[in-house]
Amino acid sequence: MTEKQLTSDARGHQLTNINVWTPDSQWLVYDVRPHGGSFTGSTIERVNVVTGETQVLYQAKDGANVGVVSVSPHEPVRYAFIHGPEKPDASWRYDFHHRRGVIVSEPACEKAVTLDAMDITTPFTAGALRGGTHVHVFSPDGSRLSFTYNDHVMRERDPGFDLRNVGVAISGYPVTPPKQHPREYDGSHFSVLVSETTHNPQPGSDEINRAYEEGWIGQEGYTKADGSRQRWALAFIGDTLSVHGEKHPEIFVVDLPENDADFQRAGDKPLQGTPETLPAPPAGVKQRRITFTEKGIAQHPRHWLRVSPDGGRIAFLMKDSRDVVQVWRVSPNGGEPVQISDSESGIQSAFSWSPDGKSLALVCDNSVMRLDAESGEMQRLTQRTEIAPCADAVVYSPDGSKVAFMRQCGEFAQIFVTT
Repeated sequence: MTEKQLTSDARGHQLTNINVWTPDSQWLVYDVRPHGGSFTGSTIERVNVVTGETQVLYQAKDGANVGVVSVSPHEPVRYAFIHGPEKPDASWRYDFHHRRGVIVSEPACEKAVTLDAMDITTPFTAGALRGGTHVHVFSPDGSRLSFTYNDHVMRERDPGFDLRNVGVAISGYPVTPPKQHPREYDGSHFSVLVSETTHNPQPGSDEINRAYEEGWIGQEGYTKADGSRQRWALAFIGDTLSVHGEKHPEIFVVDLPENDADFQRAGDKPLQGTPETLPAPPAGVKQRRITFTEKGIAQHPRHWLRVSPDGGRIAFLMKDSRDVVQVWRVSPNGGEPVQISDSESGIQSAFSWSPDGKSLALVCDNSVMRLDAESGEMQRLTQRTEIAPCADAVVYSPDGSKVAFMRQCGEFAQIFVTT
């Protein structure tokens, strides 16, 4: 059990929950928000896990803040992150619905290219969004990104109708709206929502009022029940209502179009939305409920659905019969969830799969652990400490040799790795 502290200066150091390693497993990317604090960082940085060298990749200007950075899985390396508004004022400051995704690319990372176009004046533009995006995660081949989304137009109408959703941005299809408002902008990707929410779900139904914590399914999709291959799909958590009207989070899957052009085909509702409705998924994209659990997916600790590299196992957290939070798995095709871990003390963090799909890295019993995905056995990767490692991120390196995580060191979170 060996661990190494990589950062130590008097600032917060925040890892995103996935895709924080460069493809060569040599660098970790992070932002400098206070851990669990406000969105106040102005730089995106990286640290070398061998030498400890740190580099500033991007410096925000004009009062903007940046954070939640993820890395593309292949060369040339690209970094995607949230960018808040420049020159914020009383009418337009950082918020869920006032933020955008940007990408900077090596070797010169100075210029941030906006990912998702913004169009908040009618007529809205297909491929542009009307609000803010968050947690931009590259697909395993790097050709597209997933994100969560909140809508400015609906929030202005009634904050209760600004429902969180999941979206996808496709590269190679830039969007240029007319820009009739000073806060509108172009985007390098064609962006659509792929989840569907409703303000008042029918209790006991598959309707949801929130879609979030998504994950790409498989390195190359997954095998469907009929033996065919579904190339693109996302799993996410959706909040249903129980028959008694209580929030009941469950797992949903959306199968996505094979061809990029099909993302531009509207279904029954316009891709860009209307003044009264949210943007809608492309034609043929329909969410499927995968789990029908007794207790619902665990809300604490916060975690994101992570799918094994072969696409066959969606891992998630749920309480067992003793009310202890454990790791479970379920197929994208549905069926009964299978319990993987059997911890006495419960899982304490988000998690990630090893590149070979044989294990998951997570925090349990105040240690970073390696959980065997078949046997459920746990191997302690760090010594047990009085204070557990941070719950936000426990991330395998692309070569499978290391795990990155954070510890609260006094006032600030610092970045560590363990072999």
